[in-house]
Amino acid sequence: MAMNSSSKFNHITNKVLIRPGSPAVYRLIPTTKNVQSLTKKTLGQKDASKSNKTILLVGETGTGKSTLINALVNYAMGVKWADNIWFEIVEEKKNQSRLEEEENQSESQTTDVTVYEIFGFEDQTLPYSLTIIDTPGYGDTRGIEKDNIVGQKLLELFRTEGGVHKINVVGLVLKASVNRLDDRQSYTLNSVLSLFDKKMEDSVVALITHSNGRRPKNVLTALEAAKVKCAKDDKNQPVYFLFENCQTEDREEDPDGLERADELTVREMRKLTDFLERSKPKRVQGTVDVLNERDTLKTCIKNLRERVEFIEDKLKGIKEKEEALEKHKGEIEKNKDFKIPTTEVYKDKEYYEGKRTWTSLWIGKKGSLCCTKCEENCHYDCETAWAKVLCKFIDFSDHCTICRGKCHESHHVREQWRYVTKTRTVHKTCKEMEEMYKAGKAGHAEAKSLLEMLKNDIRELERDKNRWLEEAFKHIVELERIALNADSLDVHEHLDFLIKRMEEKRETQKIQKLTEMKSRVDKVLQAGMRYMGAGGTSGKR
Repeated sequence: MAMNSSSKFNHITNKVLIRPGSPAVYRLIPTTKNVQSLTKKTLGQKDASKSNKTILLVGETGTGKSTLINALVNYAMGVKWADNIWFEIVEEKKNQSRLEEEENQSESQTTDVTVYEIFGFEDQTLPYSLTIIDTPGYGDTRGIEKDNIVGQKLLELFRTEGGVHKINVVGLVLKASVNRLDDRQSYTLNSVLSLFDKKMEDSVVALITHSNGRRPKNVLTALEAAKVKCAKDDKNQPVYFLFENCQTEDREEDPDGLERADELTVREMRKLTDFLERSKPKRVQGTVDVLNERDTLKTCIKNLRERVEFIEDKLKGIKEKEEALEKHKGEIEKNKDFKIPTTEVYKDKEYYEGKRTWTSLWIGKKGSLCCTKCEENCHYDCETAWAKVLCKFIDFSDHCTICRGKCHESHHVREQWRYVTKTRTVHKTCKEMEEMYKAGKAGHAEAKSLLEMLKNDIRELERDKNRWLEEAFKHIVELERIALNADSLDVHEHLDFLIKRMEEKRETQKIQKLTEMKSRVDKVLQAGMRYMGAGGTSGKR
């Protein structure tokens, strides 16, 4: 006869019965603490003398991640089949139609990373307490825009005092029915693995849900085909664990089948927690470095790209002046007041509200950080409304690390506008152009002809352009050095830009390196673009 739950779990008072029957299902009520968009739920009291293990779960929406978290919690608590009881720390949505499920995903606007801390059950089943990090499901109806926020939320968690600073295992949650990685799954795994540094590879495992207990050949083949970087067993196969997601089903309808499913989950849970115990904790500083480098890469190259394009527009304008001077040489000699039509490149301001990120909604202000001295956009969608010096691109000496002049923060503003490059046709005499250039070159000992000054300007601009391209290339190389998967969608548009410019410079080795990276990213991009085309960017806001 099943043991009465009150005799074994009577000491757990923070629970509510949500469904009587076989099994009786209880909702656990952990202590909840919210810090900005991070949520921490704690069950029990921490014992500093006991060790702790941390597992980070990531996966596509609908893979059964919530059920897996509940299974981990029940295993840690020592719940057995004979107890005829089940605890939920994460609410599970049962018996929903696909339409209802998508509707719930659309209406749910949370992008929180949730941390579950399970204390006080050490030596029930596990010799350690358990921390489970649950990331929002990738690939839901809000698509790529929402998915990209997940990386930022993990960065917050890893940076925050009182957050998580070590991880033992990263679990990729996949359904057993997967026989190939479709566009959403390819995009998901790429997004996930691009978050981590290379030291994390032997801690990444596959957690296969809805399994019948047999070796998941199709899933393993799919992981191999997608070249997913993860822990390998002695046969050089991806390390995996199997789980059946039916713990809350009515046992009176199929007691034998459900008990066999429970035996499978308990067996695999034992294997997983043994692996967890053996896995050395990896400091997440490497992951923080990867996420920081990705963010710096995007911001730096966006700025460098605008800078290079501005230089290219100026070069075009200067060459027009050269051609005009040569073309109208006779008229100029006869008439010093002869005006030449030329293109003038200048900076203007335009309204820029910024992207609607969750942090910007919380602080109530969006915009970009701009340098008024260099007339450059240093940080789009900067979220530090209360103080410019808190921006991640303002260093400890209060200078910007992005703009051309590395200017002091006092030369920067954070407003809802940005600089844009514009051109206009102006008519100037040769004398006016000479005076303009001499004014711009004040302090030079020797006067030069207008043509000489134009040629000198071209050389200086080309040097600047090459310098900024080299800086952008270094960021790409650094990301590849430290990241477990540097071939993310984030770098694709920058690769096209850099390859074209390196071809102009005939930098053979750099072209080859960038082209090889681009060919790998193209495969990911094709999946990502198909995913977006199939509705990855749609959904209710």
